[in-house]
Amino acid sequence: MKKRNHVYEEVRNKVAQEALSGIRTGVLARKYEVSPKTIRNWVKEYRETFGEDAVPTLDERVQESKRLAELEAKYEQALKALGEKELENNILRELVKKSRPVSMTNSTLPKRSSSRDTP
Repeated sequence: MKKRNHVYEEVRNKVAQEALSGIRTGVLARKYEVSPKTIRNWVKEYRETFGEDAVPTLDERVQESKRLAELEAKYEQALKALGEKELENNILRELVKKSRPVSMTNSTLPKRSSSRDTP
């Protein structure tokens, strides 16, 4: 008996999982450039190898999609916060680069009187 390529097995299992998750075999056949009959055979072999418990239930898929949506929302918030912080850092860097930043000029400070200025 021939030993199958490990990568090939992973691709077959992935395609079978996608088919079992509800993606039509015709769509998968075009995507992976194999015949729909081949995909149905892969699904059959996958079920024989891993059993029916390997196929996620509808509730599990719904929970996973909700979890994924929450993670995506958190990711977007984190990206937005990161962008704001990067903008603040860039502004502060530019301020530090200036030789005499506006906030440090003496024109805004009240002048101190010295003993030489008074007659």
